[in-house]
Amino acid sequence: MTLRVLLLGGTAEARALAGELVGRPDLAVVSSLAGRVRNPALPAGEVRIGGFGGADGLTDFLRASRVAAVVDATHPFASTMSASAVAATARAGVPLLVLRRPGWQPAEGDRWHWVSTLADAADELGGLGERVFLTTGRTGLGTFAGLDRHWFLVRTVDPPEPPMPARMHLVLDRGPYTVAGERALITEHGIDVLVTKDSGGEWTRPKLVAARELGVPVVIQARPLISGAPSVDTVPEAVSWLDRMLGS
Repeated sequence: MTLRVLLLGGTAEARALAGELVGRPDLAVVSSLAGRVRNPALPAGEVRIGGFGGADGLTDFLRASRVAAVVDATHPFASTMSASAVAATARAGVPLLVLRRPGWQPAEGDRWHWVSTLADAADELGGLGERVFLTTGRTGLGTFAGLDRHWFLVRTVDPPEPPMPARMHLVLDRGPYTVAGERALITEHGIDVLVTKDSGGEWTRPKLVAARELGVPVVIQARPLISGAPSVDTVPEAVSWLDRMLGS
């Protein structure tokens, strides 16, 4: 019997998990991407791009497609999708696992300032610096649009849309990055404060190392809390969970 597994993806971990599962004769795997990035890195196997229409639409999809299990391997800040997954799987009676890479932990020499929201991050900048390296993604730039005395180096994968800071320089780039490259970027633009999110993982960690080496403070947004589902940190743990769940 072939069982259908839905991977809510868009991350390196989701692609790695798809690579482990696609081709197994006991599973039919479909990866779902939100479609917010113009040219996403695609996982192996069947791919679905676009939203479901909230928890109700996802519930209908799970039932119509007879999905046997769901793995939420979305970005740690994709809180709306994660909340929909919790609600929809509960309604449809489908087991759900969250695969989430560990968050970053400060090391000796780090000058981290934790905040809960981007609005808090904007408020925190007042006493830290005026030349800001902003790596929080393109959708939240409007939060910083009113900070006219600050200059922003903004890095995103795709071009952002207004509103955005009046004084800014845009860099379109996608990781992975290197410590040497991040150090050179911070130095070239005279950055005196970094603003980021606790995305975790190794692809974007080098900016934190470079900031530590240069003595640059970091304003870092903490992850939203996700409740209602078991969680694992690694792809092998996710594979083991699926084997246990679907085997039963």
